[in-house]
Amino acid sequence: MSSKEKILAAVRASQPALQPLPDVNDIAAVQFENNVAQFTAVLNSIGGLVVNATHTDAIKEYVKNNFAEGINGITTVAKLNDFPLLSTETEAHLLANIDVAILPAKMGVAENGAVWLTEAEYGIRALPFICQHLIVMLQQHTIVQNMHEAYKKINKEQYGFGVFIAGPSKTADIEQSLVLGAHGPESMTVFILP
Repeated sequence: MSSKEKILAAVRASQPALQPLPDVNDIAAVQFENNVAQFTAVLNSIGGLVVNATHTDAIKEYVKNNFAEGINGITTVAKLNDFPLLSTETEAHLLANIDVAILPAKMGVAENGAVWLTEAEYGIRALPFICQHLIVMLQQHTIVQNMHEAYKKINKEQYGFGVFIAGPSKTADIEQSLVLGAHGPESMTVFILP
């Protein structure tokens, strides 16, 4: 018997007994009384910010009040005409100096504060990760209870690339001190619109 065969035999002999899988129906049965309140609480707790707004003009005001004049912003939402509209012809490396990106989300998830974005919403895959500040527009009625519901909705869609994003980029690898904006946006603000 070779060394390889001995090692594999030892691994097979010391395998733990199989355990039954958890009942996902119990997990999926958790219901929140208010999806918006749950989404807000979770996203705020992980470093994001939620703003309840009645109109997209609130986003323009927020940017004007919270960022320096002359910031480099971009959007994929035509009605936010105060900001340059991203062209799908733009090369990704030209986005390296984007301060603020304003993007619409397909849906939000109450249980974890995540938003679902596809290439249809942001055009260039690098955009939500390369900007300094990510602002997301989310329709209130699109917030689902949990990831089980989210995946059911996603399975009905056609998309090339999609991603769940929850809060700003963060790490605690360096001396276990939380650092926001470590590998992507240093802030994430979600505007919940009616």
